[in-house]
This record gives sequence, structure tokens and C-alpha cells, in this order.
Amino acid sequence: MLRKRYIYFIIAMFVAGNALLIFIQYTSSKNINLLIRGNEKVIAELKVRNDLKELEGNITSVENKITGTLYTKDSSHLAGMSLKIAAVQSNIDNLQKISDDDTSVKYIDVLDLLVHKKLLFGTRVLDTLYGSGKEAAEKLINSDSAVILNDSIKAVSSIIENSRQKLLSSVNVSIRESGKRALTMGTILIVSVLVAGAALFWLIVTVLQKQNQLITELNTKDKKLRDAAKVKDNFLANMSHEIRTPLTAILGFTSLLKDADLDDERHKYIDAINRSGENLLGIINDILDLSKIEAGMMRIESAPFSLRDIIYAAGTLFHSKIIEKKLSFTVHIDDSIPDILEGDSMRLTQILANLISNAIKFTQQGGITLTVSNMGIQEEGIRLGITVIDTGIGIDKDKQEHIFDRFQQAEDFVTRKYGGTGLGLAIVKNLVVLQHGEIQLESDRGKGSKFSIVLPYKVSSGIPGLQDAEKKMTAEMPEVAGVRVLAAEDNELNQSLIKYLFNKWKLKFDVVSNGAEALLQLDKKEYDLVLMDIQMPVMDGYAATVQIRNKLKSRIPIIAMTAHALAGEKEKCISFGMDACISKPINETELLSLINKFTRFNYVEPSNNDGKSNGAIHQYKYIDLQYMEQLSMGNKNYEKELTGLFIETIPAELTAVKNSWNESDITKLRHLAHNLKTSVSVMGLEEDLLPTLDSLEFDDLDTESFLEKFAHLEQVCLSALSEAKMLFETF
Repeated sequence: MLRKRYIYFIIAMFVAGNALLIFIQYTSSKNINLLIRGNEKVIAELKVRNDLKELEGNITSVENKITGTLYTKDSSHLAGMSLKIAAVQSNIDNLQKISDDDTSVKYIDVLDLLVHKKLLFGTRVLDTLYGSGKEAAEKLINSDSAVILNDSIKAVSSIIENSRQKLLSSVNVSIRESGKRALTMGTILIVSVLVAGAALFWLIVTVLQKQNQLITELNTKDKKLRDAAKVKDNFLANMSHEIRTPLTAILGFTSLLKDADLDDERHKYIDAINRSGENLLGIINDILDLSKIEAGMMRIESAPFSLRDIIYAAGTLFHSKIIEKKLSFTVHIDDSIPDILEGDSMRLTQILANLISNAIKFTQQGGITLTVSNMGIQEEGIRLGITVIDTGIGIDKDKQEHIFDRFQQAEDFVTRKYGGTGLGLAIVKNLVVLQHGEIQLESDRGKGSKFSIVLPYKVSSGIPGLQDAEKKMTAEMPEVAGVRVLAAEDNELNQSLIKYLFNKWKLKFDVVSNGAEALLQLDKKEYDLVLMDIQMPVMDGYAATVQIRNKLKSRIPIIAMTAHALAGEKEKCISFGMDACISKPINETELLSLINKFTRFNYVEPSNNDGKSNGAIHQYKYIDLQYMEQLSMGNKNYEKELTGLFIETIPAELTAVKNSWNESDITKLRHLAHNLKTSVSVMGLEEDLLPTLDSLEFDDLDTESFLEKFAHLEQVCLSALSEAKMLFETF
């Protein structure tokens, strides 16, 4: 509102200032024109006075010539008389041109008549002189008529001169007044400009002061908001840790009890505990997800995935609940939709899980229908239409507007009867918006609901590696027996769970309660891997990791265990020197996969030449052979060829990247970074290097940031080369 008021004020000042300038300019021009016309009149009057003087002089000159001739009888006095008479006539003609004063015009006509009589009288005198003699001529020139004629000419000339003098005086008065007005307008113009400049300066200073005040207030508020957000994040992190830590043990031991030999009734109790624990974990995850979305920290990843696998997994996830409530669950997928798409499969799963869970919760009879339709394929993308229809309680029209708000449900009794926090649909909408999609709701009370979503995805020909890897992991559990692990965990229940799992996997392990004890243990014994809890007494996991890297100078793989589960937690762990991060409650398969990844042993098969094994064992920290093994399908010659190409091409490509930067050839640099993505993927380095290569390909880097990115790229690639050479020796 304040800003609009200033805008209106500035516009009003601009219009008023322009109007004032136009008025002043008009008045000044008018006065200047009056000055010009007045000066022209003054010049004209001076010319009239000059013509009167010349007329008198010329008449006198003619009279003197006649008188001289009369008294001397010398006709030479008449020389030039005709010119003087012509000059007199010219003076009369000039005076006849006056037209601005009726009185002057009338007397000029009289003067013209008298002058002509005077000239005729002079001619008579000369004729009398030559005809009747000198005495007759003298008598004529001294006659009363001659005197009256001379006096009349003088009187008329005087009247004309006085009339013109009055006119000249009035013109001078007008000139003075016009000059004063012009000077006044000029002064007003200068003063107006000065006042406008002062007002504008005051306005600018006032606006700047208010803007500075507003900026200060905004900075203060922003600091308070950041502090509040930090407090909120810390609170959520601590609460997440405090809740997830015992929940990990509850779900872990519940899972173990489910495998125990119990009667049906106790199995029901265990199932109830497990469901309650999972529901509590779901609520915690919802709160954390919403917190990440609001903080702008929710990341949308992009990777190939199988759409039909996602749909199948979503249906399988709720299979038991659907059977329990005796509902039907129908899935329709348009055949024209490609199976392999590129996008964030985890967020799609989360959306489907929330919508299907919501439909099951509010449906007592009938069923749920999930339809996936093709909303149009454009270039390399597809608009995927997803509808979830249920035959549940439905939603009133007046409640639908707020159904996607946080902590909102259709009615108060819904919370009491069906439970839930009202966060599921809010998360769904936010996830859809983050992926540039659309969501709509159609519902009638008592007739069920229909949620319609449209999401854009790329059509990919890639391999959905994550799900393939999970299937392979499930089908072929890796063997890690004999690996030596140090676990730092302060919670006794979690310690008990870890001990059970490690004994089950036949690991060699020690368990300590804090980071300080972990340092002492690492100083005494050798381990293949450290499992490090983040939040512990005495010394937390971050401080312990820094000590391991800097004081002990050890590069032992460290896997962080965190119950925070907030966005950026993994990056924070990596920045402190950890190698990976796993969230609590610990997923057994995920933990086993990480232990296998960082302590994997590749045993050399017997040589075809002599049939003997060299018994060499190699541990790989950087390279991951999973992708190459998927491609080769057991063809060792092909694996050897790929490994050889990797060893040969990587040094040259690193050199080319550095040279391109030194030569300021950014186009070539981007092209090389893009090509390197394929080269490093052969050895499974995508996770470590894709962010760096993306930055080299797409970001506008300065020297410092380039050197930082290149140093990381070079360090990982050279370390991977060393391991690749070890691998090459085994073929």
C-alpha cells in the first residue's frame, strides 16, 4: 500500500510539474512576444520622429533657397531644389504609412495638404519675382497668408509629434511591464525547478530510509525465521532420533519374533505391535517429508524405472490390508504406455502409497480401482494420468477445497473413527507440484472419491538399475562372513539388534557406546568397516569420524547410522568424511548391501592356462562391478575388455578436461564432462561422480569451483584406476 501511495504521489507531481512548466513557458513566450512588438513600435516611432525632423528641415531648406534667390537675384541658390522637394514628398509618403493611430493619420493628411500649399506658395513667389519684380515677391512672402501657412505647418507638426510621444510613452510602459512579467516567470521557473529538485531529493531520501528500515526489519525477521527453522530442524532431528531409536528396536525385535515358533494368538499380538510400529514410523516420515518440502529441501531425482514394477509393488504393499477388509483392488494400465520411464520412482511410490492407503482407510465395502492412462506423448516425454477411485465415505463439496491442507480431514469424527494425521494428502499434493504435475479431486458424500493426477515423465530406454539391484539382492544375498566390523551405538536395544544381525551374518564384530571408545578400539585392533551412530554421548559420530580421518589417518569405510532422516543428512555425513549413510530403523537388506559394498572380496577363478588359482584377494572401495556384471552376464572376456578400456581412456579424458579449462574452451569441457558420465558408469562410479560431472557440464564455474570439482573427479578416478588395474590382473 505504501509503495502504491508513493507511485501515485510521483505521478501527480510529474503531471503538476509538467502543467506548471507549460504554463510558465506559455506566459514567458507571450511576454517575450510583447517585448518584441513593443521594441518594434519604439523603432517605428523613432523613425516617425526622424521623418518629421527631416520634413521640417527639407521644408526650411526649400524656403531658404527661395529666399536666397529673392534677395540676391542669384538663381544658383535654386540648385538642388527639386531634390529637396522630392525629399519632402518622400517624408510625407512615409508619414502617410502610419496606421495605428487615427489622430496621427488625420493630422498627417492636414500636414500633407499644408506642405503642398507651402511648395505651391514658394513656386508663386518665384513666379512673382521673375514676373513682377523683387518688391512684389517680397510683399507676397511677407504676407499674412504666408505667415499663417508657416505657423499652421509648425502647429500640425507639433500636434503629430506630441501624439506620437504619448504613444511612445505607452509603448515603453508596456515594454517595462512585459519585461517584469518575463523576469517574474523566469524566477518562478527557477524556483519551481529548485523546489521540485528539493522535493524529489527529499522523496528519494525518505524512500531510501524506509527501504533501509524495511530491509533491516526483513533481515531481522529472516534471521528469526532462520533461527526458528534451525530450531525446528534440530527439534525434528532430535525427536526423530529419540523416537526412531526405540522404534528401531521395537520393529527389529518384532520382526525376529515373527519368525519364532509362536501360537496364533501371540502371532496376532506380534502383528498388532508391528502394525502399530509401522504406523508410528509412517507418521514420523510424513512429518519429516512435509518439513523437507516446506524448507525447499525435498529433491526430485531422475533415473530409469519400471512403471509396472512400481504399480505392482504398490498393490503388493497393501495386499494384506485389502484382504483383511475384504475389498477388491483393480489395476488398469494403458498398453500404449512404455514400461521404462525416467523420473523419481520413490516419490511416485510415495504418492501411490498415500492415495491407496487413504482409499483403503475410508472404504468399508466395495473396492479400489487404480487406472494408469496415457495423457499424451510429446517428443521424449509422456504425461502419465493416474486415477485412484474408491467406494468409500466420500467428501462433501464444501470440504474439498481444504482437503489438501495440512492436518485437515473432512470431518472431526473421521479422525476419531479412522485415525491419521491429515498429512498424507498434503504431502501428495506437494510432491505432485514439485514434479510439475496436476492433481484434482472429484467426490460425493457416501459415493466415494476419485483422485486424478497427471505427472510428466521421460520415456527411457535405460535399465531401472535400482530395482534390478534390489531384486538381485533379494534373490542372491551376498556372503560377508569373516568381515570385521566395529559398531558404535549407545542404545542397548539397538546394540542387541546389531549383535543378533552380525551373528546371523557370521561377522566378526565389537560394539562400543560412543565415539571416544571407537577411537580407542580402532587404535588397538584392525577392522574392515565402522558402523557409526551419529548422536552419542561423550563424542558423537561426526567428531569421531573427523578424529579417525585426521588423527588416526585411517581411510577405513565408515557407514553412518542416523535417525534424523532429514534432507541433506547424507551430504553432511559425507562432508565429515563418512562413506555412506543409512537411516533408522535399519533395513536389514540395505545394511547388508552396504557392508558388502565396502568390504566386498572378489575371489579369482582358476586360470584357464594352468587350472590353478593365485589366491589373490582384492578389496574395492571405489569401483562397483554390479553394472558391468549385469551387462556381461558372466562373460569374463567382455569384463576384461571393458576394464581395459576404462584403464586406457580415463587418464586421457582427465587430461583433456583440464586442458579444456586452461584453454577456456567451455564447450569442449561440457562435451567431455558429458562423455565421462558413460566412462565412469562402467565401473559403478555414478553415485560419487555424477553430481560433479553435472556441475562441470551445466554450471558456470569460476577457477576456484572448477579446481575443487576437478580435484574430486581426479581423486575418485585415480583411486578407481588403481582398483581397476588390480581387477584387470585377476582376469
